[in-house]
Amino acid sequence: MKRPDIVVIDPGMGNLRSVTKAWEHAGASVRLLDSPDDVGQPEALVFPGQGGMSHCMQALAASGFDVFIKDWIEADRPFFGICLGLQALFESSDEGETAGLGVFSGSVRRFQLGREYKIPHMGWNAAQFRDEETPVDRGLSRTGDQFYFVHSYHVETADKSLIWSETDYGYRFVSAINRGRCYATQFHPEKSQTKGLQIYRNFVDSL
Repeated sequence: MKRPDIVVIDPGMGNLRSVTKAWEHAGASVRLLDSPDDVGQPEALVFPGQGGMSHCMQALAASGFDVFIKDWIEADRPFFGICLGLQALFESSDEGETAGLGVFSGSVRRFQLGREYKIPHMGWNAAQFRDEETPVDRGLSRTGDQFYFVHSYHVETADKSLIWSETDYGYRFVSAINRGRCYATQFHPEKSQTKGLQIYRNFVDSL
């Protein structure tokens, strides 16, 4: 059976080996690209952003992937964002007072927590998915499955229909979004063992 062709965006900000290997394990054929020039006609686009927001947005603009991502999502083509690949979809970020892609309304804020909470939020925590099941969270618990997080900033949006899951860390924050065929998580599925790989496998199976 033919493996779906997935392009993973490489903004030049870190080692993406674990991400590409996880998608391959989930059943995809993966191409890692730093420019949209050779994208071709993949079944899906994956953006595993990591590092600082301002550096990320500069890299996307320099490569042309900023416009490409916006057009791709607006056409409702399959997309999966991870960590900074979620945050970059919104209008702005407190991190460096940076403008995002503005695909969705909302902003990215630094955690405002008491001394009993460490920043960054790092380690395992539960994602509480919305009641309506999607093809990508099929078979997951609505409230109890644990995923791996590493972040100091989180999304705030008034568009409640966009929220796919929320997580508690001092207060509830958006830990994943979904609109149409666009999915993005604040947690790292590739570091989240069985449940994380299930999300990737479900996404590949939906293509």
